[in-house]
Amino acid sequence: MMDNNTNIEIIEDKTLELEFIVHGESHGVCNALRHILMQDSDVEYAVYNIDHPLTGEPDMTIKTKRGKRPRKVLKKAASQLKDDAADFKKLIEETL
Repeated sequence: MMDNNTNIEIIEDKTLELEFIVHGESHGVCNALRHILMQDSDVEYAVYNIDHPLTGEPDMTIKTKRGKRPRKVLKKAASQLKDDAADFKKLIEETL
């Protein structure tokens, strides 16, 4: 989960494509976010890459379908990820 040391650096912001680096994160959050994005019918594709497993940071690209803004689908996906994480936390607390 993102912490206070996490921030996002926008690399490229086009009408249908957004590329950004997620400083302070690794595969966990980015893979979960990518999974949620790929379930959105407004998303053409969502990918990320980490150049080096020890020192690299995730570089993510979202491409949306015509008329859909990548920033909006990213905010929607981030909100869903937050809700999913809260639900999972609640499940763990009830189980343990």
